[in-house]
Amino acid sequence: MTQYLDPLSSFRLDGRTALVTGASSGLGARFAAVLTAAGARVALVARRAERLKKLAAELPGSVAVVADISVPADVIRMVDETLDQLGRVDVLVNNAGTGDVSPAETQPLEEFVRTIEVNLIGAYHASQVVGRHMLERGSGSIINVASVLGFVSGSPIPQPGYAASKSALVNLSRELAAQWGRRGVRVNALCPGWFRTEMTDQMFATEEGLRWIDRRTALGRGGADGELDGALLWLASDASSYVTGSSIVVDGGYLAL
Repeated sequence: MTQYLDPLSSFRLDGRTALVTGASSGLGARFAAVLTAAGARVALVARRAERLKKLAAELPGSVAVVADISVPADVIRMVDETLDQLGRVDVLVNNAGTGDVSPAETQPLEEFVRTIEVNLIGAYHASQVVGRHMLERGSGSIINVASVLGFVSGSPIPQPGYAASKSALVNLSRELAAQWGRRGVRVNALCPGWFRTEMTDQMFATEEGLRWIDRRTALGRGGADGELDGALLWLASDASSYVTGSSIVVDGGYLAL
């Protein structure tokens, strides 16, 4: 019997489409490339048009959609454009995010609000609009890119809005999973530890920052390119068809210490 099994086939996304926010750089660009390599056509969403166009030219079958997910009208338009160009959305990756390194006692309120608008409200609105489409079809996978800071504080780096938004995103994933599970839509959170992105560049750029990451992580290092690929593809594909409402932590043991 085992000679007929192909355990890797359930990870394929042939014939499916995905929408990835924050796709113009960093983790988002990598996510889009991984989904494309697995067979999906991908809508690349971000604010920076030139970067999107360059990436779209590199990924077969992808389309670029310029939008700011903190703007409600943009969210509706990005979904409409994706449906017009690709016909459907099988996978939504809510990856767009921003940070707010600032002590709580001195942080301008508008900075905190802006972080919540992008990281939480934008992800919720995208999930809501795409979710309606998925619910009509009775299938879909939503992946909310949260963080290990959805479970612990950002100490010693003060990030009140980021920590609040990511912890809320973890529980929002559970809530949406509970509401939509019996109607065919799965919702999970992907929670990275320390990976090099535009938001973490300064930590990785100095010896002091690298030493801090190494000390705080059980594996003694930050995440490398590609070390989120497996978790992302698993959540996006039928390989995780019995998984919803979960938070998949990929942090090198950061939460273990």
